[in-house]
Amino acid sequence: MQIGVDLGGTKIESVVLNDKGEVLYREREESPHNYQETLDSINLIVEKIEKKFNKKLNVGVCHPGSSSAESGFIKNAHNSPWLNDKNFNLDISNKLNKNVLCENDANCFALSEAFDGSAQRYKIVFGIILGSGCGGGLIINKKIVAGPNNLAGEWGHNFLPFLGTLKDEQVNTNDKYKMTIENYLSGKGLERLFLKTHNAKISAQEIFKNAINKKDKKCAEFIERFKDRLARSLSLLINTIDPDAIVFGGGVSNEITFLDEIKKTTEKWLNEKLINTIFLKPKYGDASGVRGAAWLCKKLLY
Repeated sequence: MQIGVDLGGTKIESVVLNDKGEVLYREREESPHNYQETLDSINLIVEKIEKKFNKKLNVGVCHPGSSSAESGFIKNAHNSPWLNDKNFNLDISNKLNKNVLCENDANCFALSEAFDGSAQRYKIVFGIILGSGCGGGLIINKKIVAGPNNLAGEWGHNFLPFLGTLKDEQVNTNDKYKMTIENYLSGKGLERLFLKTHNAKISAQEIFKNAINKKDKKCAEFIERFKDRLARSLSLLINTIDPDAIVFGGGVSNEITFLDEIKKTTEKWLNEKLINTIFLKPKYGDASGVRGAAWLCKKLLY
C-alpha cells in the first residue's frame, strides 16, 4: 500500500492504493492558502491514514509548479503561490519524518496514465495538461523522465511553432511569453486572446460550448484557430519525442471532442500521411494526479 496526496490550489486530495491499483481510501479537504498550514494539513492526513490502517506507509505528493534542480525550491506554482520559493520536498519530509517523494502535477498525471491508465500498453507516453497553464510529463517504460534541469515535458514554454501563420499571432514582441504555446493554448491564454480579439470577457469553457453548439460564429472561428495551433504544437512534440501515445488532461482538454480531427491536422503540419502516435483521453480523469503521486512510491524515476 502507498499514500498519494494531490496538493491543489483549492483542495488537497488523498488516496491509498494497493499494489493492484485498487483504491482503499480516498478523501478531499479544502486547501489552506498558507505554507505552514499546508505542511500541517498533509501531516494530519498521513497520521489519520496510518492510524486507520495501523501501519507506516510510503507517501508521494503531487504539487503544482516545478522544482529547481539546484536548490529544490518550487517555482511557477501560479495557483498556489504560497509554495513558491520553498523547498517543499525537504520541508514535508522533515515534517513527516520520512522520505516523501514529490513531483509536479503534470508528471504525476502522465505517470498515472502510463502506469495503469489509458496508455498502459505503450512504452513512450507524453501526458499533456491543458488547463489554466500548459504543461506535460514524459514517461518511458513507466518511469518519469525529468532531465538534469527538471524541465522535461515543459512543452508549453516553447514558442508556438510556425508563429505568424494566423494574423492574430504576435511575432515581434519583447514579451517572449506572448509567443509561447501556453499563451495560445491554456485556458487563461484563450480567455486573454478572445478578449483582445473580440473585446469580450468570456471563460474558455463558454467559448468551447458556444463553438460546439454553433451558437456564436466568433467562438466557432476562434476554436478553429485553436485546433490549428494545437496541431502545430503537437507536431513539434512528435518531431522531438515521437511518443507512442499522447494523453490529454486538464480543464481545456476536457472540452476537446475532436481529437481525430486534431490528429489529421497534426499530420498535415508534420507532412506525414499517417502518424502512429495514439491520441487518448485519460482513464482516471481528475484522479490521475493523486494516483500518480501514490505510484511515485514505486520509485518510478529515471
